[in-house]
This record gives sequence, C-alpha cells and structure tokens, in this order.
Amino acid sequence: MKVKLEKSELTGNVSAPTSKSLTIRALMCAALAKGESRITNPLVCEDTSAAINVLKQIGVNVQERPGVWRIAGGSFRVPNADLFCGESATTLRFMTAIASLFPGRHKLTGGPSLTKRPMRSLVEALGKLGIKGTTEGKTTPPVIIDGGTLQGSLTELPGNISSQFVSALLLIAPFSRKGMQIRLTTQLTSRSYVLMTLRCLRQFGIDVGTEFDKFIVRRQRYRPAQLEIEGDWSSASYFLALGAVSDGITVANLTTASLQGDRVILEFLRSMGAVVRHGADSVTVSRGELKGIKADLSDCIDLLPTVAVLAALAEGVTELTGIQRARIKESNRVAVVKEGLGRVGISVSEDRDRLTITGIKETEKVKVDEEEKEAPAGENAPPPEPKPEFKPAVINSRDDHRIAMAFGILGVAVGGITIEGAECVAKTYPGFWEALKSLGGKVVQVE
Repeated sequence: MKVKLEKSELTGNVSAPTSKSLTIRALMCAALAKGESRITNPLVCEDTSAAINVLKQIGVNVQERPGVWRIAGGSFRVPNADLFCGESATTLRFMTAIASLFPGRHKLTGGPSLTKRPMRSLVEALGKLGIKGTTEGKTTPPVIIDGGTLQGSLTELPGNISSQFVSALLLIAPFSRKGMQIRLTTQLTSRSYVLMTLRCLRQFGIDVGTEFDKFIVRRQRYRPAQLEIEGDWSSASYFLALGAVSDGITVANLTTASLQGDRVILEFLRSMGAVVRHGADSVTVSRGELKGIKADLSDCIDLLPTVAVLAALAEGVTELTGIQRARIKESNRVAVVKEGLGRVGISVSEDRDRLTITGIKETEKVKVDEEEKEAPAGENAPPPEPKPEFKPAVINSRDDHRIAMAFGILGVAVGGITIEGAECVAKTYPGFWEALKSLGGKVVQVE
C-alpha cells in the first residue's frame, strides 16, 4: 500500500495507543503464573497477536475480549509446529527463553526481517545455564532450543546488543533450580526496557536483586495478577513531534511517571525550541523556532527516525549519537533515514555511531548569506537563485513501521511525500493513518 501526503494544517487531540512492550511483558508473565491473570487495555497489533498465537501453541489459554484479555497460565505443552513469531523480536527473544522451561525440541522462526536479527548472545547465555540451543544462521534465527534442562547458577552476556536478551533471562530466572545470576559483560543500553521488565515481574510476585553488574534471582513462583497497560511513548512521539510544527497537538493517555525511555522525546522537543505543556494525563506540544541539538539515543534508539525528521525541519545542525543498534532493527534505520532525508533534499552525513543532519532552514540561511555577500551591486545584478526547498519524493519504508510513521509526519509537514509499504504501521500502531487524518492530515491512498 502507498500513501501520499500533502502539506496540512494540523491541530487537535489524539490518544496514544497502549504500550506494545508492556503488553507483551504482561502476556509472558501471565503465561508463567499458575492461575488466571487479567490484562486491561492491551494493545492489539501484529506484534501482540504474534505473542498470543505462540503462547496458545504451547498451551496457554488466552481469551481476548475488547479491552480485556484473560490468560490462564502455569502449564505448557510441546507445540506440534514451529513457533512462528511474525516480525516481533520481543516475542522471539522472550519465547526462546521460555521454551527452555519444558521438555522437547522447539524451533522458533519469524518473518523476513526478524530472521536477520541477532540471537546468538542469548542462545550462548542459555547454554551456560544448561540449555542446548543453536541458531540456523551464524548469529540469526531460526532458533532451536532443547528444553527442560534449565539448571541455573551464573550466566553472562553483553548488555549493548539488545536489552531484550536480559529481559528474556529475567523472565525464566525464577524457575532455575539453583537460582540465577545474570552478569553483564558490557554497559547496558536501553536500560528503561529492563526496568519495565523488573516492574512487571514485581507485579507478578517476583523479586530481583541487583549487585554491581549482576541481576540476582532466587527460585520463586509467579502469582497471577491484574494489570492495566499504560500509553505508549514510542507511538506518541510522532504526534508530539508533529505538534512542534503545528498550532498545537494534544496527545492523551500518557503518564510522565512512566518508565518508558522514549518519554525523553519531551526533553528533545524542549531543547529544540518547541512549547511543551503537561496535563493530568496528556501532553500538548506546539510550534516554536526549532533549532538543531545534540542528542544521545543510546537508551531511546526507537526515537531515531522521529528526531531525524524533526532535525530536517529545524534550523542548524543536529548531531545524533548512540545510533549503532538502529542498524539491526526491522531495517537498517541509519541507512534508511539517511536515504529518505537525502531524497527530500536534506544533507545527512553518517559515521559508525553518529548521524549529522543539516536542517533545511540552515541551508536556506547559508545560501542567502552567500548571495548577499557575492551579488554585484547595481541594476545589472542577476536575480538571486531560488532558495532550497523540500523536494517531492517517494520513500520506501522497507516494511519498517517506525520509518513509515516518521516520514508520514514529515510528509504532512512539508507535502509531496509518498510512502511505499505504508501498511507496515500495523506492526505496532494499526490506527496511525486514521489518527493522522483526524488531526487534519491530508493522507491519500494511491495505487
């Protein structure tokens, strides 16, 4: 599906969808608790559907009603087919660990982009706990796990590849016969996602200790729980960013007390010059004189596309660091962002762990200064060259939901942008295009 976006005057209110990350964590903890748990306001999207389908394959009873899911967990069966995780890396990584808890040979697979995501570090960490596992690719899925032999004791893994590896081990640690210590061999990135896992574990009765570079978990039992899922700051970021170039957009269903790392978008917006106001459960952002900033995205890597398109709309140079892990997401987001911004006329330079983006306003300012300095005086002076403008462009989303949504925001801000593969937003935010239209966005599906 293609959508074409034209420059639009946007204002109004939108409600953030609930959190994908918290929904999947709650599902996994509920599956591990003997008895019935209830999840209120879960996110319904492709990733959470993939998690439910895999849990059902291993014997977890999930009753899906509008606004409420009931999960009867605590006992598993050997699946009669491969565990297909769709494009959900969270599901694949969490289920790789959970598959180690019950006997049988379990094969976990995924869609095209998921089979390019790294898995070896998690499989090696499970190996130190007595679990035999392999990846069919050198470091990538499909993954095969021989379950039922979890022993525990000490394991270790790097903390800078994916925080999901750490969360996966924390989920199964309470079942370890000897208890479990998880030692990180590098600094932990995306720390907020691990904190979200720890909070979810506490809600299901699991205590986790910490000591320098270790997580320490004794043998214990999950208890059923009732959880309400909060709004998703990652999904909200697109409309908060759009508010910075509009008369004002209010995003409801957000709590600033959230552990989600992507709430840092508010700090970035303030630093760039946008006006940010807080309500009881909402945030309103409105236009300001946007300027480039320096931002470290190590702990909020999913914000890269959002902040990059904001940088294109700002005056000056924006420098984004801590971006290396964005290369191993649904797409190589560093390369795709650079390519997309280049297509619309934005100067972008790339280093291993850095993107430098020169906003269109800075380009205009420099060009005008040069014209004033060099233009000959008198009646014979040639007319100034036209100022640079955003160019119409077709953006290939590479089936990456965050690329599609970020360039969707740029599209309604400047116009003339067509996005290929626009349906990929269903991975985490099925209602994105309709929400954009509700604010006045000119979004047209094209053949």
